[in-house]
Amino acid sequence: MSADPVCQGRERPLTVHDLNQLLLVCSLVLLVAVAAVRISSRSGLPSLLVYLAIGIAMGQDGIGDIHFDNAELTQVIGYAALVVILAEGGLGTKWKEIRPALPAASALALVGVAISVAVTAAGAHYLTGLEWRQSLIIGAVVSSTDAAAVFSVLRRIPLPARVTGTLEAESGFNDAPVVILVVAFSTAGPVDHWYVLLGGIALQLAIGAAIGLAVGWLGALGLRHVALPASGLYPIAVMAIAVAAYAAGAMAQGSGFLAVYLASMVMGNARLPHWPATRGFADGVGWIAQIGMFVLLGLLVTPHDLVDDIVPALVIGLVLTMVARPLSVVLCLLPFRVPWQEQTLMSWAGLRGAVPIILATIPMVEGVEGSRAIFNMVFVLVVVYTLVQGPTLPWLARKLRLGDGAEAADLGIESAPLERLNGHLLSFAVPEASKMHGVEISELRLPAGSAVTLVVRDGTSFVPLPSTVLRRGDELLVVATDPVRDAAEQRLRAVGRGGKLAGWLGTG
Repeated sequence: MSADPVCQGRERPLTVHDLNQLLLVCSLVLLVAVAAVRISSRSGLPSLLVYLAIGIAMGQDGIGDIHFDNAELTQVIGYAALVVILAEGGLGTKWKEIRPALPAASALALVGVAISVAVTAAGAHYLTGLEWRQSLIIGAVVSSTDAAAVFSVLRRIPLPARVTGTLEAESGFNDAPVVILVVAFSTAGPVDHWYVLLGGIALQLAIGAAIGLAVGWLGALGLRHVALPASGLYPIAVMAIAVAAYAAGAMAQGSGFLAVYLASMVMGNARLPHWPATRGFADGVGWIAQIGMFVLLGLLVTPHDLVDDIVPALVIGLVLTMVARPLSVVLCLLPFRVPWQEQTLMSWAGLRGAVPIILATIPMVEGVEGSRAIFNMVFVLVVVYTLVQGPTLPWLARKLRLGDGAEAADLGIESAPLERLNGHLLSFAVPEASKMHGVEISELRLPAGSAVTLVVRDGTSFVPLPSTVLRRGDELLVVATDPVRDAAEQRLRAVGRGGKLAGWLGTG
């Protein structure tokens, strides 16, 4: 019997044996990457570089000898990973920290990006000889700070809330305008006039912001009033709502990246049930997204092709790091009277990571002339300057005397709805740095309708008396009726930050 001519030339379908091999390789890569996190945290080496190294080692120039050059697939998976990373970052962003920093962060994410693109593109054109279209593309690609890099590095450094809030909000906001610019510069034909680009960016940001805020508010409202049958469903629902915000924003011709970040931030500040479990789940999914994204980007690069692009990449990176970024920070923060020490740190903390490398695949997919060289230069730039900037940030913060004063640790309160009893069960542990240490139960002054029902200390549980003194490491269970649930949680957090006199002395 002759073979079906229609089937001739088709690739062999995926079999169970192929799946077994794929699962084995992926699990080993994840285990190596998890172990690498431990090594990178001790050495100060950014983990993204370790993941990129794993991908390169698996590639055609490494021991794995895997040939991978699918820029379209890399872009799709990179976008999906970035959605998860932005969702995780938004869930961990505290509104009270970024609210004072919103004007400055918005200026950096919009005006700052424009300044950085212009200065970097001019440097690339005049110093390396790139054509203007290529220069504008590379200027736009590298002008976005990377959310994953900023979130992972800054949350390990005790910095003033204004600095951390500004940098986190900027990294969450500036992906949207940069993506719009890269797509506009990479599209065939003449580039639109600046006012057309500006109007398009403003419209997409407005649509994305409206959808993100609406989806986040509706999602938080639903999760706070619906008792799901299993606590493990809450993290899944939160991530599904965040991804839905991205998809809705993108399909409405808005900025999906801004939508997912804002929706996640709204939910992250809504005191949802089983919140610690949700944060842990989002953190784990975020790590998987980072690992997969960086390994895939490492596979896409061909090290022996990087030689000719190293010097131009270093020159462009020098212009970006020493001229464009500091200039954008100084000009954008001029109206806000930010101290020069904080401006210096924010200038140096413009970390690049996977986002620029992912965006560098856009001109490759669009077939822009010289797009492979652009990708190689962006790759070299990100690796070299992340290696320089990331480990030196703590040292610079100490030299600038920023973050010397440690703030009281916030309480990680978990809430479980008691639907039949019209109440909530709040559980939390007293952190080491909490000012709740030494406070008596009666001094908590919880609102009527709420009470501390159980304390777990050194593995032993007991029902506390009003005179029971709380200690570091104590685990508390608090029962609160629906009407006073928010007030009880707010009071507990206030005491954790300001001690038993919180509210009387203007603290909390």
